[in-house]
Amino acid sequence: MTDKKSWGSTVLGWFIVQDGAPSSSDIPSAPAPVSASADADAALIAAAAAAAPGPSPDFFQKEPPPPAGGQVQFDAVFDSAGIDEAERERVGKAQQLLGSLPADTPTAVKKQIVEASLKAFGVPIENIIEAGVGEIQALEGYIRKNAADTQAVLEESNKRIAQFEDEVKKLKAKMEQQLQQQQGIVASCNAKKLDIQHVLEFFGQEAVAKVVQASPRLHDPSQAAADAPKGA
Repeated sequence: MTDKKSWGSTVLGWFIVQDGAPSSSDIPSAPAPVSASADADAALIAAAAAAAPGPSPDFFQKEPPPPAGGQVQFDAVFDSAGIDEAERERVGKAQQLLGSLPADTPTAVKKQIVEASLKAFGVPIENIIEAGVGEIQALEGYIRKNAADTQAVLEESNKRIAQFEDEVKKLKAKMEQQLQQQQGIVASCNAKKLDIQHVLEFFGQEAVAKVVQASPRLHDPSQAAADAPKGA
C-alpha cells in the first residue's frame, strides 16, 4: 500500500492520518490563550506566523467567505475556488458509496465496487479525483488565508495594545503629577494662612467676626452653616 507520507508530494494540503486522526506533526497547534504579558503576545504572533507557511498558489477565483464564529461555509469556499455543485456532488457520491460498505471489506474489493458503481452512474473517476484534489487545495488555501489574516490581526492588535499601554502610563504619570501639585498647593497655602491667622488673632475673634459679617465680599462661615439644609 502507498505510504501515506508520500501523498504530501502529490496533493497540496494533504496530511497524514494515523488511527483515524490527523498526525500532530501535520496540523498547526492552536494559539495559546490571550495574555496581557509581552511574552504571550509574541508567542501568539509566532504561532500565527507558523500556521501561515509563506506565499501560496492562487487558490481562489473570487474572495472566499469569512468564517462566521469559527464555522466554515464549505460549499461557499469550494465555490470560490471554482468547484461547482456538480463536482461537489460527485465527491459526495463517492463518499456515500465508501461509507455504505462494511468496514471489514478489503480495500481492493472496496475499490472495485466503488469504481463499478460510479461507472454505472456515468461518473468518470478522473472527474471525482480532480474535484476531490481541488477541494483539499481549496481547504488548504482557506487555512493559509485565514492564518495570514489572523497573524495580521494579532500584529496590529499588539501594536495598538502597546500604544494604549503607553497612553495609560502617560495618563498615570499626569495623575501623579497633578496629585503631587495639589499636595504642594495645600501645604503652601496652609502655611501662608497660618501667617495671616497670626495677624487676625492679634485683633481678636470678635473684631474679625464683625468685619466678616459687615463685608459684602467676605463669606460668613456661621451664616453658611445656618443656611445649609438640615441633614446636609
